[in-house]
Parts: sequence; C-alpha cells; structure tokens
Amino acid sequence: MKPDYAKMSWKELRTYCLQHRDDLDAIESFFSRRSPDSEAVLFHPPKTEEEWQQQLEIIRPILEKKPKQA
Repeated sequence: MKPDYAKMSWKELRTYCLQHRDDLDAIESFFSRRSPDSEAVLFHPPKTEEEWQQQLEIIRPILEKKPKQA
C-alpha cells in the first residue's frame, strides 16, 4: 500500500522520492507541487555592468522573501 502523498510535507515527499526512486506516482506528485511557470521570473544574460546591477536589484528581494526549502 502506497502512502498518501497529498498528506506529506514537501520535505517528507522529497525524502520519500529519494528513497523510492522507482515510485513514479510519488515523483509525479512531487513535481506537480512545483510553482507554475506563470510565476517564473525570466532574465536575459546581462550584457553590461549596468544591466547586471539592475537584475541584482530585482532578484535580491525575490530571494529574500522566498522560503528556504531543503
């Protein structure tokens, strides 16, 4: 009998997937929890130092508010 993946925390499900790499249902459940691409912030490679600094100003607050996931 397989565990209820929906009741597992992100960390528990990740650990389970790493220990049961052949359980495709668990892996599918794990990947279905990822953030949708519509939430993604895309950046082109900076061509100048000024573009680099502008991107850092945008990225820094995003990284500071994102919860750490192990």
